[in-house]
Amino acid sequence: MQARYLVVAGACLTQFTIIGLMFSFGLFFKVFEAEYGWSRTLMSAASALSFLAMGVLGMIGGRLNDRFGPTRVLAVTGVLYGLGFALLSQVSQPWQLFAICGSFIGLGLSTHDVVTLSTVARWFEGRRGIMTAVVKVGTAVGQVTVPPVAALMISGMGWQPAVMVMGGGAVVLLVFAALIMKSPPVRTGLSEQATAPAAGASFAEARRSRVLWTLCAVQFCFFSALMTVPLHLPIHGMDLGMSPAAAATLLSVVGGASVAGRLAVGRLADVIGGRRAFALCFVVLIAGLGGLTGLTVPWLLFTAVAVYGFAHGALFVVVSPTVAEYFGMRAHGAIFGTVLFCGTLGGAVGPILTGMVFDRSDSYLPAFVTLTGMAVLALLLVLSLPRPDAAPLATAEGAAS
Repeated sequence: MQARYLVVAGACLTQFTIIGLMFSFGLFFKVFEAEYGWSRTLMSAASALSFLAMGVLGMIGGRLNDRFGPTRVLAVTGVLYGLGFALLSQVSQPWQLFAICGSFIGLGLSTHDVVTLSTVARWFEGRRGIMTAVVKVGTAVGQVTVPPVAALMISGMGWQPAVMVMGGGAVVLLVFAALIMKSPPVRTGLSEQATAPAAGASFAEARRSRVLWTLCAVQFCFFSALMTVPLHLPIHGMDLGMSPAAAATLLSVVGGASVAGRLAVGRLADVIGGRRAFALCFVVLIAGLGGLTGLTVPWLLFTAVAVYGFAHGALFVVVSPTVAEYFGMRAHGAIFGTVLFCGTLGGAVGPILTGMVFDRSDSYLPAFVTLTGMAVLALLLVLSLPRPDAAPLATAEGAAS
């Protein structure tokens, strides 16, 4: 197998493990409510803290990947992520939950996207969209398979042994994945020189561009939904009368539909470009969030969740290739990390406010309406972007890919 396809396999396994466990976190809300009397606002705040830490540390992780490559970065953060999940079995006070989410889990989340997707983008200049989609299919498989398995483990062995087993398994899988992730040599002419600079804008040049800050604002708007819906979806389903196993299946529907979204939009981004693919993603996202807002019958809710899931998967695919189109690969990790950081600000606020809204109104309706409005704003911002080949910082390398 060629080295670059091993890299794709390692990136898939990293995504599978990190996101599979993250999606399972919402299953513990009922456990913590029953055992400790913690509110959903409190638990949402702990989860949001991990997202905020992901964004802050992701900027650092992107720079470290640009400099040192993915293996060492992913190995260290993978061990810490698995350890963090195992330590959840020992929590009994809110401050312990916040400490674990803000450190161990935040560190693991911080590199799973920026390092894996930036590395894959470097290996596949001409097929960034579809190969990013292949990597993010690993995410979808994790979303589909891990939450139901976690639910069965919780019911079969208790939540504390279950979370310890999940954490230990994560360490093994993430370290193995890190060992097969390598940076590509940079080609100059017919020779390969690892020290040659890649084409594109520097981070300082990108920072002065309106395009970068527009992409950051777009990420802020839609990431709120992408972090809020999976976290609150299982317990929302249980509020509507679903069993815990059926509520976990909602997450599996998100994961299954996201596979189609990732592959379809990954290929589409290679053909029509990231800007247009972005716009199409938001049309679907608005439809899915609108369905979540208006539907309360469980079987109809599955339909809305499937539409949302398509957009959920697609939006995770389209960002990295779009950054490469506008700015090239010279500082892709740092630029991509900055965009993700702005997204995690929204991802941190969204779950907290949603939990607060439910605790005060006993309904998720106001939160879903707000998320739909933010998706509309994101669509308008994307439509305001220039074509990549017309942008001042567009490069021949970025346009060709």
